[in-house]
Amino acid sequence: MRFAIDGSVSVSRRTSYDVVVIGAGIAGLYSALNLEPSLSCCIFAKETIDISNSWLAQGGIAVATAPDDDPDLHFKDTLVAGAGLCNEAAVHVLVDEGPKDIKRLIEMHVPFDLTESGELDRTREGGHHKNRILHAGGDATGRETVKTLAYIASQRSNINFRDNTFFVDVLTDAEGVCGILVKDFDGQYEIVATRHLIIATGGCGQVFKSSTNPSIATGDGLAAAIRAGANLRNMEFIQFHPTGLWSSEPESRAFLISESVRGEGGLLKNKAGNRFMLGMHELNELAPRDIVARAIYNELKSSGEDHVYIDITSKSESELQHRFPTIYNECLKRGINISKDYIPVCPVQHYLMGGIQTDLCSRTNIPGLYACGEAASTGVHGANRLASNSMLECLVFGRRAAEDINVSYQSPPTPESVCLPPLPIRRSLDIDYKSLRHRMQTIMSDNCFVIRSSEGLLYARGEMNEILSMLESGYLNSKAYDETLNLAIISLNIISSAFERKESIGAHYRID
Repeated sequence: MRFAIDGSVSVSRRTSYDVVVIGAGIAGLYSALNLEPSLSCCIFAKETIDISNSWLAQGGIAVATAPDDDPDLHFKDTLVAGAGLCNEAAVHVLVDEGPKDIKRLIEMHVPFDLTESGELDRTREGGHHKNRILHAGGDATGRETVKTLAYIASQRSNINFRDNTFFVDVLTDAEGVCGILVKDFDGQYEIVATRHLIIATGGCGQVFKSSTNPSIATGDGLAAAIRAGANLRNMEFIQFHPTGLWSSEPESRAFLISESVRGEGGLLKNKAGNRFMLGMHELNELAPRDIVARAIYNELKSSGEDHVYIDITSKSESELQHRFPTIYNECLKRGINISKDYIPVCPVQHYLMGGIQTDLCSRTNIPGLYACGEAASTGVHGANRLASNSMLECLVFGRRAAEDINVSYQSPPTPESVCLPPLPIRRSLDIDYKSLRHRMQTIMSDNCFVIRSSEGLLYARGEMNEILSMLESGYLNSKAYDETLNLAIISLNIISSAFERKESIGAHYRID
């Protein structure tokens, strides 16, 4: 199905920009800030800038800037974590160019945490052999970075913000991208003419029952790209973070216990208080995330429990309050004093390694369409993302998208010339979307989680094909329909990719 809408839709507004950015996280903001000031740009956000994966990112930004570190070491750690499936050229771009983007953030006054001597404070996370993770606000790196970038963008006369706007579809003509279709929360549709579109919509965590992603992470940018004919890659590689905060009650978003907690000495223990990562990997608790996630999964399966624990009680209360204020306070609200109590954790969906396939300049196979951040598959992450490489990827490839637009700029078509093709009118769907989404999430969580099998994937594919066919047979002008349709499209893509990859590698693990 080429468009999410049907023939009953009418366009009530038309506008035009040189560049359109979908997504107000780090990738979207930084790409906009690297555009030539002469280019008009509009950043569209589904809700507001404080509701995104970037805003919620705790850990930090991995970059080789310490005296005892260098990009080659960062390169090697990234390849090891990616299980041999990384695009080495893309990784070289990431680790070699990353330091200059960090320098730029420092010049922009992103408040990175410093040591007592005034040097950048660096920590370690899983898969890293050096302390190279920069952080801000203790465990609020994403929030502090987004706040700074958004403020600077708000001061630029060429950059406009549009929040509470739903990205529906990519519009194309013989030359490539010619615009987008969006709608406001009243259901009014708008065509925005442009020749340069950057999709930076983040991930698709709401595909699963338990995810660290916010409720808006329904894969809208990915699904729109699929409908427009963009190539996707490596959608089977879903990173399940080993240590989501366990809750006895269902939550719309799982709270993350950052890998930095283990980087600062946190130990994984089972109910009996025994460390179970010893001997499983040379880095023990700091092994790559796929290894830790499977170890916890197997520990829970053998014990019959639904969570394990992180023990960080070796640190004083004042140390933990300073280094992990967000985590400390959230746990305390739940009756857990992490300086005295073990933290209950379990694996949760966290990050999409695959996405819209791009080249080294963030270009897709559709002229004028770019992707960066979690929505893109640059080839950096391979089969498993190295911790804290994601924010660096947002910066490096967001900037590269802007730089390519700066040298290949085409003026937008007139808004009046961009039109929707004639579309059939589909039947009106009367569905309990909340129940349907729960059914879809259950299918995905039962059959496409940390460990997968051919039998489970075949079952999931049949069920999801049936759901998608039903959704495509009708239409309803509502956010619930839009998001459910997109989730079904992405779910089927993940399932099919997982079924096609027969071997176990990285975050994709087949028991058969």
